[in-house]
Amino acid sequence: MAQIQLVIVTPEKTTLDQMVDAVTVTLFDGEAGFLPGHAPMIGRLGPGELRARVGSEESRYYVEGGNVQVEDNVVSVLTGQSMSVGEIDLAAAKAELEAAEAESASNPALAEMKQKAIAQAQAKIRIASKS
Repeated sequence: MAQIQLVIVTPEKTTLDQMVDAVTVTLFDGEAGFLPGHAPMIGRLGPGELRARVGSEESRYYVEGGNVQVEDNVVSVLTGQSMSVGEIDLAAAKAELEAAEAESASNPALAEMKQKAIAQAQAKIRIASKS
């Protein structure tokens, strides 16, 4: 059976590079799934879950946001932060949410940063709570 290569890259390192049967990512406006032979595509990721399936086994990851590119059976994810769901510290994510909610939003730039931090913390909590 044909597979696709999934590559997740952060500024620090390549966090994943493996052959998979299917990939599902969280876009800023919904979800998208990719199978072998998918048409080329570029999309903007929202903070959320990435699922990779090999056979009947599914691996789950938190992805901070960023971009996804699909071309020639390669799904490339460029993100600021990525971790397996098992690496998410639920208590730390809840503390991040509290800190983000307490931040000042006295100008548009600060308000945007605050909303981004809240969305990222909420995504971590949501994903970790599903485990």
